[in-house]
Amino acid sequence: MIDTDTLAECGHVVAPRLLQLQECRELAALWPQQDRFRSHIVMQRHGYGQGDYQYFAYPLPDPVQRLRQVLYPPLAAVANRWNDVLGIDKRFPPTLERWLRECHAGGQKRPTPLLLRYGAGDYNCLHRDLYGDLVFPLQATILLSAPGRDYEGGEFMLVEQRPRQQSRGEVVPLGQGDAVIFAVNQRPAKGSRGWHRTAMRHGVSSVRKGQRFTLGIIFHDAA
Repeated sequence: MIDTDTLAECGHVVAPRLLQLQECRELAALWPQQDRFRSHIVMQRHGYGQGDYQYFAYPLPDPVQRLRQVLYPPLAAVANRWNDVLGIDKRFPPTLERWLRECHAGGQKRPTPLLLRYGAGDYNCLHRDLYGDLVFPLQATILLSAPGRDYEGGEFMLVEQRPRQQSRGEVVPLGQGDAVIFAVNQRPAKGSRGWHRTAMRHGVSSVRKGQRFTLGIIFHDAA
């Protein structure tokens, strides 16, 4: 399901059809059900871009909970490989339950999976999803809408800030149900002097027409 070698080397990878089309439609249809969410954010009020998103409340919808649990173990193995080459002592536990217990013990108890909605002219500025001191270094974004049918534009973007070099940007094409898995904050990169940390940010380019829904899966809870 996930090419973990490519993810470990490049800092991102696409996992095709992580959700079936009916699941995509059902998750997007949750948007007006306010009791399913704990918080609603309008991006332009905070300088984040244009558009809005809602954080799910616990208990998470079944597909969201399933994805979070199934994706975590292989991503934890990649995260531990990264910490090993960077000389970081921290090791992530093998199960999501144990990791969330650490988050909750550290005061980070609010769920972070979210549903994002973009209309014509909306975009998401380059950013990192950090919600406290405890951060899991990988996350996933799943496209719930069909590009070319439901919307145009709205490309997922990654920017790598390389030490002593200009930043490098990349557009990651996605189809409906596809996920992009990527570094939350930084990833290891090998240079002439060995391994170093390179900072990563992500965002979404302007939607030209239509409406675009995405699901964000973040593995650390918020303070």
